[in-house]
Amino acid sequence: MNDADHAAARRDLVNALRDRLDASERTLSAIGAVPRHEFVSDRHRDSAYADRPLPIGHDQTVSAPHMVAVMTDLLDLERGDRVFEVGTGCGYHAAVVAEIVGPGNVFSAERVPELAADARERLDRLGYDVTVAAADGREAFADEAPFDAAYLTCAAPETVPDEIVDRVRTGGRVVAPIREARGQRLVRLTVREDGVDSEDRGGVRFVPMR
Repeated sequence: MNDADHAAARRDLVNALRDRLDASERTLSAIGAVPRHEFVSDRHRDSAYADRPLPIGHDQTVSAPHMVAVMTDLLDLERGDRVFEVGTGCGYHAAVVAEIVGPGNVFSAERVPELAADARERLDRLGYDVTVAAADGREAFADEAPFDAAYLTCAAPETVPDEIVDRVRTGGRVVAPIREARGQRLVRLTVREDGVDSEDRGGVRFVPMR
């Protein structure tokens, strides 16, 4: 596929997501702006705009575009919001979020050093000002808190770690998949002064948090 083919496939993807999801135009516009084919290996480029996960190495995947759209929409982001991502992967989701919140506002942690390095180079080459750290998400960017929102691209065991929730300001949101005995659920937490409100957003399937 050439650049024109990729652009056409991306438009088709956005139109399909518009029909399928109750997502905001802001989120759909961000999906439409990010060249997903640049975030996958050459052998998967022809499938870059299929609405499914794709392998990125190290037993990790890039999420399906519809899931990226759902999670991004649940974060309810505004321009200038500061966002903490746990699980950079290839950097695709961070790029989508950066399209909404603007340069310098996304901070992403990745446990696999090779993935972190590749994502950092890729995002920089494509013009995305995203800060990527090769680190445990429970420890990374503590000095950058508070954030307006945070999300996990990997499934946390039972609950979102307190260390991540505590970095989000009162009124902020956390979106994450949670592992349970019968599978995984996507939750959105709203941080309150006296705790968190939790919403169940349905079944999902993600790689486990390391």
